[in-house]
Amino acid sequence: MKLNRATDIALRVAMATAARDGLWTVDELADRLAVPRNHVAKVVQRLQHLGVLVTTRGRAGGVALAADARTAFTVGQIVRAFEGEDEVVSCDEPPCPLRSGCRLRSALRRAQQAFLASLDEVRLDDLLAAPTGPLLLSLGS
Repeated sequence: MKLNRATDIALRVAMATAARDGLWTVDELADRLAVPRNHVAKVVQRLQHLGVLVTTRGRAGGVALAADARTAFTVGQIVRAFEGEDEVVSCDEPPCPLRSGCRLRSALRRAQQAFLASLDEVRLDDLLAAPTGPLLLSLGS
């Protein structure tokens, strides 16, 4: 399963903001994560709406991880919020002639559920633990 670009950016923004005590600007995040500013701005808005991030307007404003987000949110929740819960394949558009006896759809559904269940076990805080901690902590400087 391949995650869309917005999901990838959302996870990186969440990790970067979790690794730094303080505010990031959207421009700083875009530069540090090497993604377009407009993409980061849209992702930040969605993460703020979900409660993962808090934003402050104004000259000294910026983006930070919400106070309880490190332990309150899992990677699975963020992936679902950005990917949706649609099936991996669509058997309806166009209608598949094999649909009535097909076992592939249910196998893919089980695999997707297992994938998301595995990500539900990973909290944002877990992403900062060793061995990736030093790398992520360098993002926060």
